[in-house]
Amino acid sequence: MKKIAMSAALVAAAVSMSACSTLRGAAIGGAGGAGVAAVTGKDVGKGAAVGGTAGAVVGTVVD
Repeated sequence: MKKIAMSAALVAAAVSMSACSTLRGAAIGGAGGAGVAAVTGKDVGKGAAVGGTAGAVVGTVVD
């Protein structure tokens, strides 16, 4: 439960950031990846890394 709360806090912080789309995408993706990993019982660090990478790519394309 604590990991999910941390992920929600990261998402909230990412949305409120006034950074470029790449950084915002990486932050949101990382938080989402960590949240999914926590819920499914997987490695949260790896989930955050994969989600952050994917979010950065999407942010770069959108920007």
